[in-house]
Amino acid sequence: MLDEVSLLVGGKAGEGVRSTGYIIGRILNRHGLNVFIRDDYQSLIQGGHNFSQIRSSSKETWSHYEKVDLIAALDQKTIDLHEKELVSNGRVLFDSEEVKYCGSGKALSIPLLKMVEEIKGLKIMRNSALIGVVAYLYGLDLTKVNAVLTKIYREKAPKNLALAKKGYEYAEKNFDRIGEIKRIDRLPKPLLTGNQAIALGAVKAGLKVYIAYPMTPSTSILHYLAGHQDKLGLTVVQPENEIAVIIMALGASYAGARSMVASSGGGFALMQEAISMSGMTEVPLVIVECQRGGPSTGVATYTSQADLKFVVNAGHGDFPKVVVAPGDTEEAFYKTAEALNLAWKYQIPVIVLSDKHLSESYKTTSIDENNVSKEEVKMANGGGGYKRYELTEDGISPLAFPGTPEAVIKVNSYEHNPSGYAIDEPELINKMQEKRLRKYAQIAADLRSRETVKIYGEKDADNLIVSWGSAKGAVLEAMKLLKRKFKFLHVIYPKPFPVWEVEKHLDKVKNVISVECNSTGQFASLLREETGFLVNKKILKYDSRPFDPEDLANRIERVLE
Repeated sequence: MLDEVSLLVGGKAGEGVRSTGYIIGRILNRHGLNVFIRDDYQSLIQGGHNFSQIRSSSKETWSHYEKVDLIAALDQKTIDLHEKELVSNGRVLFDSEEVKYCGSGKALSIPLLKMVEEIKGLKIMRNSALIGVVAYLYGLDLTKVNAVLTKIYREKAPKNLALAKKGYEYAEKNFDRIGEIKRIDRLPKPLLTGNQAIALGAVKAGLKVYIAYPMTPSTSILHYLAGHQDKLGLTVVQPENEIAVIIMALGASYAGARSMVASSGGGFALMQEAISMSGMTEVPLVIVECQRGGPSTGVATYTSQADLKFVVNAGHGDFPKVVVAPGDTEEAFYKTAEALNLAWKYQIPVIVLSDKHLSESYKTTSIDENNVSKEEVKMANGGGGYKRYELTEDGISPLAFPGTPEAVIKVNSYEHNPSGYAIDEPELINKMQEKRLRKYAQIAADLRSRETVKIYGEKDADNLIVSWGSAKGAVLEAMKLLKRKFKFLHVIYPKPFPVWEVEKHLDKVKNVISVECNSTGQFASLLREETGFLVNKKILKYDSRPFDPEDLANRIERVLE
């Protein structure tokens, strides 16, 4: 019995490669297994090279692996680029009418195009025959394969089902199985991307308006919410640019609707003045920033963790804000809900910091939506004496929205007095600045009761890995391969930085290693800024690809030698 499966599906953009990887992942998930899917694609509609890495196990899967036991190639380039990633006894499955193979792996040639012609189908349908072959090679239940294909293809399902059967039967006659994967007798858990989890978490916390302009890798939040807005009970708008996006969202929040926006680094840069405006006007808003390779347009469809310092210091002037950086889909769900609640509770901008690897990778996810709710906020009762920016001991003024009886709700992007009228007197400016900044003490106290860090590994280990965001998965997988004892400190809140939790672990170890996907060690720098602790061992990756756990484990061992 196989306890784990790792395979790669590759081909040209436009050939349904990503869909094929997703369907295989869904089938494995339907067997009760844990699944992780990483998609790699160029910024092209057709041509180029796309591939999906699918990993499945009876145990928790935190990341993909570069090494695979099967390559399923829809074109020659897939073999040319990825044959080096095969394990020693790996196999190469390919369309005999499109690909020639004489490499070191065991060749599995199949006439996919001929099968499509036999049922008078479209070329792209050969992927279903490929899925049938994969199902046989790993001993998967064809009934479950058909159930997934039927759900996805609906009225187009009959021909795809026929092709899956053809592929399965051809493999049965001509190939030996790689092995039968160990199945888990349980209901399948949701298979979600980080962006889907972000969207659902926000909705569960009361999101009513989502506004965005498409920018990879944040775009799928827009597509997902737009496709389900009626069912989820919210309004989705796509205006002309990112400046319009955030200004419209601030207007929606001012009117009383919980609002969220999203973009990547370039679009987030355009939002800076309005983020500062949110801080000054005390209009709550959640901004999702999905990082990609930079600077500038960079590598638009790949990943990075190089926006950390930019996001932590977003907006001009001093004002309270929160930055939360989930590390997996489960955290993306819960922490986005938390972000929306914090934004409204403290009337501040809250930034959810993701990246392409988290935003677009699928992971089997355990979530309990009953653990998330819309938290109460400080509301005014209305009346003629209402002051939008009333000076309070905790810095939080009671909220009221247009339409509140007798209340005049005046917000102002200029410095203002408690009633909202513009001012320039030094003494009152001090009072208003201090009023807003008093929120930080309340936020920090609140976060002490929430999960701001997670600790993994051995409690008494002499070696500590520190990291954040999507690097979490590779670190957890790499720790399984390490011979020494390690403890892993995963920080979820870059701002306010949870010094009260982090400092507990820094002085009790001999070695501290920072792991992150940028070229300057931004998290290690932030750690020193907040705690005074100097991390002198860093493992950085900045080729716009995520860490491979096996390579990361080797780099960790080398840095300690």
